[in-house]
Parts: sequence; structure tokens; C-alpha cells
Amino acid sequence: MPEDVVQHTRPSPAAPPHGERPRARPTSRDPYFDNAKYLTIVLVACGHAWEPLTYGSRTVTAAYLTVYAFHMPAFALISGYFSRSFDMAPGRLKRLLTGVALPYVVFETAYTLFYRWAQDDPGYPLSLLDPWYVMWFLVALFIWRLTTPLWLMLRHPLPVALGLATLAAVSPDLGGDVSIQRVLGFLPFFVLGLTLRAEHFERLRTRRVRLLLLPVGLGAFLVAYRVAPWFDAGWFYHRGSVTGQGVTRWAGLLTTPALFCLAVLLTACFLAWVPRRHLWFTALGAGTMYGYLLHGFVIKWARFRDWYAVEWLHTPPGELAVTAVAIGGITLLCTSPVRAALRCVVEPRMEWAFRRGDAVPPAEPGDAAASSPESRRSASTGRPAEGA
Repeated sequence: MPEDVVQHTRPSPAAPPHGERPRARPTSRDPYFDNAKYLTIVLVACGHAWEPLTYGSRTVTAAYLTVYAFHMPAFALISGYFSRSFDMAPGRLKRLLTGVALPYVVFETAYTLFYRWAQDDPGYPLSLLDPWYVMWFLVALFIWRLTTPLWLMLRHPLPVALGLATLAAVSPDLGGDVSIQRVLGFLPFFVLGLTLRAEHFERLRTRRVRLLLLPVGLGAFLVAYRVAPWFDAGWFYHRGSVTGQGVTRWAGLLTTPALFCLAVLLTACFLAWVPRRHLWFTALGAGTMYGYLLHGFVIKWARFRDWYAVEWLHTPPGELAVTAVAIGGITLLCTSPVRAALRCVVEPRMEWAFRRGDAVPPAEPGDAAASSPESRRSASTGRPAEGA
């Protein structure tokens, strides 16, 4: 997800009723997608915080399985939706380098140094081809974004992407470089996002659809509770082929499309119930990449120092406390002071690195070039501009 991790603005309708906005004035951010990004990053943090509790709590395991069934697919889908205008233009390529590639190098190095220090293992290798923990999503986003023009050229891109994901699921010898299994496993959700339009999200947000999808989400949790004692959450990670789950490789021909449909259905349930108005956390949606990149240090530190060995944490009050700390922590990491302190490495401008005539185009106010589900300025055609 990781978990996103993208920033955005409100997509303009195909035919603006009052004409095109002046170019000098940035388009307003859509609170719906900012809310969706914040709530998704909260789910990412909760999922990581819950993992050590799943070994002794059926309820926590059910919540963990339900969240992992859709939260990273939702990240990838929204990332694809706000990548539809990526066209290999120099400005967009430079933003991809400064907003995705550079933060990946910085934080992959930082995580490696952190591991060496926390585990007293100075020989732990640094490899940019082997993303550590949450960093795989930036690698995937970089590859997905670069291939966007190709997907937009195809007449039926989603079946092709799903075919590649299925091929990865049945290929135990594909290898682990650049997390290729995950890149391909979550690719269909990114491509699905490329095919969506604003009206698809509007249909989800009608009262009728929201009420119809509510029992679906509740039913998913009940099913997860029932299967919690024996179901392996590894099915949702897409870290390797299905043989790692103890089944024949050809099972991937059925499980990959089935898991895709399940994730899309639960993502629809989630997006249908995302608030569309400005709330107290809406502004935090602009900082989700900061929360995504930073919370891994906290989660890993807690695991390295055996904080979960405290028995009280494995009681219902303790599980609620862990959840509250996860929500509060990720909220703090998305706030303006954190963004101001780390903007130089998460969304650097770097005009000095490029020729003056080809400077990186300015981002939207509060727009981080490397966010996981995030977006850019809407084009006059109504297609949302690229997002990280």
C-alpha cells in the first residue's frame, strides 16, 4: 500500500456549464477524493498495526482480512483514475522522477539504514531492486505510470492487465526483483482506474447504491470472521505465485479473477460511503504520501522492540487502544508541519536539475507529486491530470 499510496483536484465535467476556469486560478480540490485518500491511509495504518494482534483475536483477524481485501486495490484504482492524462510530456516525466523515483531512492535508503541501526545489523544490504516493506508501491506506481500511454492505446486494456496478473499468479519462477509479482498483481486495479470517469463515482454516491452496498460490506466482514481461523491473508498480498499458498499453480486461473472481483466490489462499498463534503480531516488528504512513507518506521520500531509482547494489548481494550494509536499516528504524519519539514524529500521541486525551459510544472496547492492516490490539475477536456 501499501499501502497509495496520489493527490488530486476536482475533475472538471466534459462540458463546463459556466465555461473554462481562468488558467491563472488553480482548480479546487475535490473533498470527496481527499476524504477517500485519508480514510484509505488510515486503513493502511490500522492493517499494519493489527497484524501482530491477528494471532490471538478472531475479530481483529476478520477486520484485518476485510481491510486487506480492498485497501491497496483502492489505492491503485484511484491512482489510475488520476493518471489518465499522463502522456510522456517532459513536465510529467520530470514530476514522475522528482515525485516518485527520488522519494523511493531516499526512503528505501532510509529504511535500510533504519534496519541496520534498529537490528544492529550493519551488513544488511541496500538494494534498490528489492523494495523493503511499504516501498514496493512507489516502484509499482512508477512502472504503472510509465506504461499508462500503452494502456490508453489498447481497446480492451483491463482484460490484458488481468491476464498479466493471472500469468504472474501461476508463475512461481517469475522472480522478486522490483516486486514484480505485486506490480503485476495490482496492475488490473490501476488499469481499471484509467478506464473510469467522474460519472462512475457519482453513481456510487447515490443513496440507493449506498444502501444496496452496505449489507455487502457487512456481509464481507461476517464471512471474514467465519473463515478467520484458517484463511491465509497472504492471498491478498500478491507477493508471489499461488503455489506459496499451498495450491497448484493452475489455481491462479480462478483465484486471480475471483480476488479481483472481490476487491472491486469492496472498493465500491468503501467509495460509496466516503463523505463528499469538507470534514475536519479533508485537508489531511493532501498529505497521505507522507503518512504512507513515514508510518512504516513506527510500525517496524514497535515490532523490533517487542511492544506487542504486552499481554494487555491482546485484550479487547488493548486492541481498541492499538487502533486509536494507529489512527492518531497516521493522522499526525499527514499534517502540515510534517509536510513542511519533509517536503524537500517527498515532493522536491529540483528546478536546478533540469534545463530552464523544461522546469517541472508547479503542482497544485498542497499537491504532493508522490502521493499514492492523488491527482493533478484537470485538463480542459475534463480528463483529470496525472497524480502520484
